[in-house]
Amino acid sequence: MVCALGAAVCFGTATVLQAVAARQAGTGGGGEAALLLRALRQWRYIAGLGLDGLGFLFQIVALRSLPIYAVGAALAASLAVTAVVAARLLDVRLRGVEWGAVGVVCAGLAMLGLASGPEGGETGSDTLRWVMLAVAVGLLLLGLAGGRLSGPARGLVLGLGAGCGFGVVEVTVRLIDSLAPIDLLTNPAAYALLIGGGAAFILLTSALQRGSVTTATAGMVLGETLGPAAIGVVWLGDRTREGMAWLAILGFAVAVAGALALARFGEAPETETAEPKGQPTGR
Repeated sequence: MVCALGAAVCFGTATVLQAVAARQAGTGGGGEAALLLRALRQWRYIAGLGLDGLGFLFQIVALRSLPIYAVGAALAASLAVTAVVAARLLDVRLRGVEWGAVGVVCAGLAMLGLASGPEGGETGSDTLRWVMLAVAVGLLLLGLAGGRLSGPARGLVLGLGAGCGFGVVEVTVRLIDSLAPIDLLTNPAAYALLIGGGAAFILLTSALQRGSVTTATAGMVLGETLGPAAIGVVWLGDRTREGMAWLAILGFAVAVAGALALARFGEAPETETAEPKGQPTGR
């Protein structure tokens, strides 16, 4: 659980940096891939990617020792980290109810930590590996076409797609049982991991850059928790400690509900107010 919480800290801090960079990248043109390339020119986005890389390493370690539902809830709790970091670096005021939501997330994670059993012993079927690859490719196509979406459903679709992409990463880490080069090249899960992660970043960057993404962030939280948790329990053998299933379910629900209450912190403030404290607002 320590590694899962370390991943949440890294991802939560990265969200603030990437949200500001995505807004500063401007609308420009050339579609979603071009937007990502412009964001990559921002130092905050690069720093955020570095934290994402470190968080991913923590995530892999956590997924090798904890059920997916516990890791997924911890990663959703990165929004609590985002809220606290935004309050410190971006001078965003947290209301009392939002501090309460941070406490709710912590309580939910504590319950999960007490109830979680060891990682499930199932390695998954080849069918599941191919399904994950198909989902990853579909999400990549959605990400490349995301700029054509419009209307109030846009944010929810992009956010849910990003969450599903991160969920594909969570599941496929468990479906890779050998790191030998020949095994990786012949394992569909390895390709699903790379494609799903790339699609998630494209979708999330698009959601952060255009308009209000509170709904998108809520969709992302749901996408990266519910589906992967169900796959872990049904197909990968994830279980709780004896007699503690009720506490795990309650902790999962509480942690995700608290994260949803903090969904607005997936959104960057407007560019003119998004500079960290102590930095000039002009360029």
